Amino acid sequence: MENTSQEAIKISRISILVNLLLSAGKLAAGLLAHSGAMISDAVHSASDVFSTLVVIVGVKLSGKESDREHPYGHERMECVAAILLSGILLATGLIIGWEGIRKILSERSELEAPGILAAAAALVSILVKEGLFRYVRGFARKLDSTALMAEAWHHRSDALSSIGALAGILGARAGFPVLDPLASVVICVFIAKAAADIFRDAVDKMVDHSCDEETEDAIRLCAVEQPEVERIDLLKTREFGNRIYIEMEIAVNGDLPLRQAHDTAERVHDEIERRFPKVKHIMIHVNPVD
Repeated sequence: MENTSQEAIKISRISILVNLLLSAGKLAAGLLAHSGAMISDAVHSASDVFSTLVVIVGVKLSGKESDREHPYGHERMECVAAILLSGILLATGLIIGWEGIRKILSERSELEAPGILAAAAALVSILVKEGLFRYVRGFARKLDSTALMAEAWHHRSDALSSIGALAGILGARAGFPVLDPLASVVICVFIAKAAADIFRDAVDKMVDHSCDEETEDAIRLCAVEQPEVERIDLLKTREFGNRIYIEMEIAVNGDLPLRQAHDTAERVHDEIERRFPKVKHIMIHVNPVD
């Protein structure tokens, strides 16, 4: 867990550095090219720094060792960070959508015809943020980090925002400024869906949601493959943050000596932990097969 937390924090620091550089570049391009859309996009990128700090705090807290007050660890703090980020992501999408609707309903366009530098900055932003999204998402899947996945989608929301800015800039230069607000409304829907998916995943891990059926079947198979295990009488799993807790009852020959039955349970315990690295704790009860 400590190594996972350190790797996640390292990735988040890279995100902060890229966002700061990108924000400065967007702001300069927006001011020089007289593009309000690009200046707004620069502010959006700067706000991502705050969300990344939330990720760092959540991941750092989730990596703390168990203590007397928290005997099961602190993994759920990462879920708390993901829920906060989903709220930030949803708010970002709603603001973008509302601004688009407001411009559509306004009597006259609020867009000016910006310089080509603003369009170039928007294109660079799209490429950089999409690349950052794929980079962070890859590590989020590798580390099974809900907070990092939320951070990845925040980068995607910024890329979508830049697409809206680019459409608005090109539309304004071509004489069709309404393309900007229309794109903003569409972007709002995509961002809201991403926020909902992140929120649902984090809540599932907060309320002791069971593992998926495929994982439970694999755990049962692993246990019943061990010598002297006749069947599985009970299996309960729960996700605690990005870790798994298991309660299991196995059935063995009732005439086995206590020491041998205990060794069988230990063998099942060790093999499950070896095959499923996300498993943090297993409680195994032994029943006589008859």
